[in-house]
Amino acid sequence: MSSRRIVITGLGALCPLGLNVGEAWAAAVAGRSGIGPITRFDAGAFRTRIAAEVKGYDAKAYFSARDARRLDPFIQYAIVAAREAIADAGLTADGIGDRGAVITGSGIGGIQTNSEQTVELHDRGPSRISPFLIPMILTDMAAGMIAMEVGFKGPNMSVSSACASAANAIGEASEMLRRGAADVAICGGSEAAVVPIAVAGFSAMRAISERNDAPECACRPFDRDRDGFIIGEGSAMLVLETLEHATARGARIHCELAGYGSTDDAFHMTAPDEDGAGAAACMRRALEAAGLSTGDVDYINAHVTCTPLNDATETRAIKALFGEQAYSIPISSTKSTHGHLLGATGALEAVLSVRALEEGVLPPTMNLENPDEQCDLDYIPNQARRAAIRSVLSNSFGFGGHNACLVFTQF
Repeated sequence: MSSRRIVITGLGALCPLGLNVGEAWAAAVAGRSGIGPITRFDAGAFRTRIAAEVKGYDAKAYFSARDARRLDPFIQYAIVAAREAIADAGLTADGIGDRGAVITGSGIGGIQTNSEQTVELHDRGPSRISPFLIPMILTDMAAGMIAMEVGFKGPNMSVSSACASAANAIGEASEMLRRGAADVAICGGSEAAVVPIAVAGFSAMRAISERNDAPECACRPFDRDRDGFIIGEGSAMLVLETLEHATARGARIHCELAGYGSTDDAFHMTAPDEDGAGAAACMRRALEAAGLSTGDVDYINAHVTCTPLNDATETRAIKALFGEQAYSIPISSTKSTHGHLLGATGALEAVLSVRALEEGVLPPTMNLENPDEQCDLDYIPNQARRAAIRSVLSNSFGFGGHNACLVFTQF
């Protein structure tokens, strides 16, 4: 394995908490919820009528009318977040060429376009289908369009591993840089799945909350009254560079991406292995890659989805790896405010983890009022906490047993 060190020089986000990183971070720390009634469609007949939507977004502020029509929202969100990350990094494409990679993650891709065009086919026939249907639904098109905009001609692809997609995309991008395949990578995830078919599908699984009368209280990580996650949308992107490249151009460095782990439970289509062995192994691999011990972890951004199985399983996994140390590590779930962005959630949580590391502030787990007896660790309930932290572990787990963990450390 190469000894190249990988640093983060740019952050971008467009999510239910705000249209940029600053807004998202302020809301997460304050515990302000981005969850509310669904406005994308009439959800009156649905059991779940709430979601974490991106608010105040106007495609015309970012794209020409022609381009907006040809880009599914998940692609638009990815491009907007990438633009912010690139600007934050002070990066230009000059001289980068095929040394620049773009790796994005999405679990579902262009599901809005797919749904709308399916209705169009049924109602009006095949002659009415958009010639842009196929490129608009492909999960790789977010990476492709970002590359076209910035002129990066190196490795370019999409990662799809359900709700671990974005974390895997970031991790795999870092591995490409370590082995010398590129010097710079734009990476992260994007999702725009607040559409009828997705909400109906997750509802049929009994995976999402039906607490419609109190949307801001609906996402309840580790709480005994939790009844499912809140579907969200948006994108977050990071700029990664080798330390040599960042130093040579005098870049400001947010922090170091020190470790990445990836495993699979090989257990069930949707449920995690209840002993948490796969998740524990993934966290261990990430720490080993970072050259850290369990005693070096100062904060964990948990994946927890507010479902009966996931929250308790992740708690067991943390205990299995950290032993008695688990009780002294602050842990929180920012999903309590921004909802579950599916394939993009790992990127947003990575951005918030980096900001926590920089600011020395740990975002709270909101709505934790009656802790589940199986969830008995320090979850930073309902109020942010100041802490001197040097390393952060960010967890992402997905359907199919996919596990991805990232370790960020102070530079």
